[in-house]
Amino acid sequence: MIVLKTSRELSAMRKAGKISQAALKLAGEAVEPGVSTWEIDKIVRQYIEKMGATPSFLGYGGFPGSACISVNHVVIHGIPSKSQVLKKGDIVSVDVGACFEGFHGDNAWTFPCGEISGEAKSLLEATEKSLWLGIEQAKPGNRLGDIGHAVQEYVEARSYSVVREFVGHGVGAKLHEDPSVPNYGTPGRGVRLQPGMVIAIEPMVNAGKCGVRILQDGWTTVTQDGSLSAHFEHTVAITPDGPVILTRLD
Repeated sequence: MIVLKTSRELSAMRKAGKISQAALKLAGEAVEPGVSTWEIDKIVRQYIEKMGATPSFLGYGGFPGSACISVNHVVIHGIPSKSQVLKKGDIVSVDVGACFEGFHGDNAWTFPCGEISGEAKSLLEATEKSLWLGIEQAKPGNRLGDIGHAVQEYVEARSYSVVREFVGHGVGAKLHEDPSVPNYGTPGRGVRLQPGMVIAIEPMVNAGKCGVRILQDGWTTVTQDGSLSAHFEHTVAITPDGPVILTRLD
């Protein structure tokens, strides 16, 4: 069931979104050679809790971290670890959620660790651009297929591939709500968007083929072919005036 949010609930979600975005920004600033993913996770947790919020991911389904930190060929759900120390040239996807006043904000970004390769830089640029193109389609009267198609068309035109096993989702009092928001689709198909809907649009894009597999820890999801992967995400409200990004600081 899709839950439409009231103006009061959207106001609360904006607060949660700003906390999530600020925590993500701090995580990105900490991405440097020699820093462990555990240290970045600690920064995220401390900030969220300092703001009177709760890390959405901590303990979610048994997940042990406050952020998912995924390096290079890890697509999503990377578990923070003291033993995983970043090095120059890595690309680091950080996914952060915060719950405040009963509502969640959810966002992700892929950060370069020092100087990265041209291949990696192009992947990050294409994935970020596909996010903005998807958000442009998040307006009343459009359908979910319009969002997915915008992402897919841009990504595949650049010989990258969209992950299909994992998709975006509704956001609200629960971290994951209906509807599912695929990063692929057919224009004019799928659930019709209407004011009050809040969705997480989150392209996950592989430099190689789209196949992924989950490691034995039950969380860490990697590309099957070992290629690089990038992940960008914003929580977006559908309003009569068009899409409004709730996970932004301005």
